[in-house]
Amino acid sequence: MLRPLLFTLFAVLTCSVSAQEIIEGEAKVAPSRLPLEELRAFAEIFERIRTSYVETVDDKTLLENAIHGMLGGLDPHSSYLGEEDFEDLRANTSGKFGGLGIEVGMEDGFIKVVSPIDDTPAQQAGVLAGDIIVKLDDTPVKGLGLNEAVEKMRGEPGSEIVLTILREGENQPLEITLKRAEIKITSVKHKLLDDQYGYIRITQFQENTGADVNQALQILTEKSDQPLSGIILDLRNNPGGVLDAAVAVSDLFIENGLIVYTKGRIANADIRYEATIDTPAPEMPLVVLVNGGSASASEIVAGALQDHKRAVIMGTQSFGKGSVQTVLPLNGDHALKLTTARYYTPNGRSIQAQGITPDIEVHQGKFTPENESRYYKEADLSGHLENPEGEGQGKANKADNETAQLTAKDYQLQQALIMLKGMRLLSVKTAQDISDETPALPATDQ
Repeated sequence: MLRPLLFTLFAVLTCSVSAQEIIEGEAKVAPSRLPLEELRAFAEIFERIRTSYVETVDDKTLLENAIHGMLGGLDPHSSYLGEEDFEDLRANTSGKFGGLGIEVGMEDGFIKVVSPIDDTPAQQAGVLAGDIIVKLDDTPVKGLGLNEAVEKMRGEPGSEIVLTILREGENQPLEITLKRAEIKITSVKHKLLDDQYGYIRITQFQENTGADVNQALQILTEKSDQPLSGIILDLRNNPGGVLDAAVAVSDLFIENGLIVYTKGRIANADIRYEATIDTPAPEMPLVVLVNGGSASASEIVAGALQDHKRAVIMGTQSFGKGSVQTVLPLNGDHALKLTTARYYTPNGRSIQAQGITPDIEVHQGKFTPENESRYYKEADLSGHLENPEGEGQGKANKADNETAQLTAKDYQLQQALIMLKGMRLLSVKTAQDISDETPALPATDQ
């Protein structure tokens, strides 16, 4: 039994190398001597399980479990994708999939929430980035692999699941009931604030996110009665996504230079991504919001804009996922998701396990303005003169009220808007001072 099994394992390893060469192009793996002692031990364990385990387990299941364990021991992001998992990954990057709407990873044997996705059951039920999931219904998470835990969270739309969660600051575990749904993600949302500031929210980086952000810039410009005075780019609780989309978004605001580069063991893993000359907003004042749920592609964008001194980064420390996963298809309907490189910001910073440190740290909270009703104003006095230019204020007041309602619920967004207004006033003042200090040219005779 040992000899045929060793031969089979050797054949599997050889096929994996061939597949990698096809996918990676120039990737070559140096031949190495097989660890025969370890393979003999594996074969013996395989046979003992097959013959002595309390229940019958077929060879295919045992080998797939071995593959899951081999990849799971590497890092939290490498995994073997079966047919359903591979299809889910494809659907995820295109923006439509089923489940709870939650990005998760493994930490100390438990499931950790990287980020809930906007407008999904997880976000609506109050699941937060950093939550630790310890039970799925009555099943303890400890001991389950990531793929197995994710599979248990999937189900028919409309069916319910109870998550038992440990949360920092809470003395007791929380039980949150979620109703599964078909998740349709709108990657980019936008809104005009105070009629001259744009707000763009990216919930996840998908294939078309770069084009969607470019379109949002155009729409906001058309809606504004005057040139846009700045943009707030909201990357909070954005778990990442497609690397090329992060590069495309960065390229909308960076006119030239390096955006990000990757380094790995094989030559094809070393890639540099440069900005192009087609930049629609190279000088637009920009504030980027990040938090602990901003990961991967979000950190690429924030890091590039920070290194180029192109934006003010506000919020809290980001998640710190600085590795690149390559999906290598196997036999068409299966795939290997393997960590193949680390990425670095233009200044050579690795974000892995560090994250992006904001330029201005702002924690989420509530802001309660002082009640101004105790003050009398000119408009309260009987017989006061009307302002002849007051008729045009209705539209502005409506926009101000909408912005006030939005920022009253979001302290970090409020501070970002204040920052943008300050940047605009400073630029106007600086330009005016330069104009005042420039001496007039003397007249000359012709």
